[in-house]
Amino acid sequence: MTTHVETIDEPVRQQQPSSRWPKPVAALISFLTFPLIFVGGLVTTTDAGMAVPDWPTTYGYNMFLYPWYTWFFGPWDVFIEHGHRMLGALVGLATIALVIIVFRKDDRPWMRKLVVIALLAVVAQGMLGGLRVTQNNVQLAMVHGCFGQLFFALTAVILTTFSRFWGNPVAECQAEAETVRSQLAKPLRLALITTVLVYLQVVLGALIRHIPVTASTQTFSTLVIFHVAMALVVIGHIVAIALSLRKRKALAPAVGRYGKWLTCLVLLQVGLGLGTWVLKYGFPMGLGENRFFANHLVTTYGWWQEHITTAHVAIGALLFTNCVLLTTRLFRLRFEVGVEKVRVEADTT
Repeated sequence: MTTHVETIDEPVRQQQPSSRWPKPVAALISFLTFPLIFVGGLVTTTDAGMAVPDWPTTYGYNMFLYPWYTWFFGPWDVFIEHGHRMLGALVGLATIALVIIVFRKDDRPWMRKLVVIALLAVVAQGMLGGLRVTQNNVQLAMVHGCFGQLFFALTAVILTTFSRFWGNPVAECQAEAETVRSQLAKPLRLALITTVLVYLQVVLGALIRHIPVTASTQTFSTLVIFHVAMALVVIGHIVAIALSLRKRKALAPAVGRYGKWLTCLVLLQVGLGLGTWVLKYGFPMGLGENRFFANHLVTTYGWWQEHITTAHVAIGALLFTNCVLLTTRLFRLRFEVGVEKVRVEADTT
């Protein structure tokens, strides 16, 4: 029995790398990916996806040798499209660096597999972006955007594996392991379902943003109705998560605070969604026909319209990523509590 416990205990103790280098590089990748998503959303919002018609070159230049003065002082759509490419290349180079550092400094086998998956994902994302340009395919742009949010979530998961919580999640809880175990089931189930729902909402939003010009008005209206209905469902689940975590004081603070974060993010997202609709299509159901908003005009490609719409996409990515992080941390806590239970039973025996 003692030998069995040791085989479980050894990999659990080895939850942190011996070097400090992987964590800052993982943080750099994650922090660069968020503005990459924002700029990518801005490319779609402003229809700048084909501003640079060739790939991987930029108007015949090597991407990294494109004249900076032409980039900075040229047309706006070229500026953001080329900037999106440069940010993507930077994230790719940082991911390569992370793989090298992890293989040299981190002995966790599953971490090595995880960073290799991240590298393959960033390569695939770059290829999707390139094919979107060479094929001039809007559907590939939609897949590119949805896959980018999955990559962002993956970078955040990699970063959280270097946190203090990951090293010993049970130590931060306010109760014994058995009590924590009994309180994990409902939040974990809610977090898992909400993560799936939020990603489906991301896909629905991408379908609306990339809808073909030949699509009928009925198709567009149906997608919007589904998007609004799904938003209400997501709000309900996030409220349920927040209340569930609030009642379970035994869980670690690193888990409990996600209830507040998700609530704030979903409220912000609802506000941005309403702002996006008003700035693109005007006030619904004649609500703008009064003395306060009578002079409101929808300005196509106006500054506010572009940035509010893009912020709606970016906050959606943050919301999805935080759902993934909450689910990951709950799974990590459940695993560690299970190991603790086996250890206690072995000591008792």
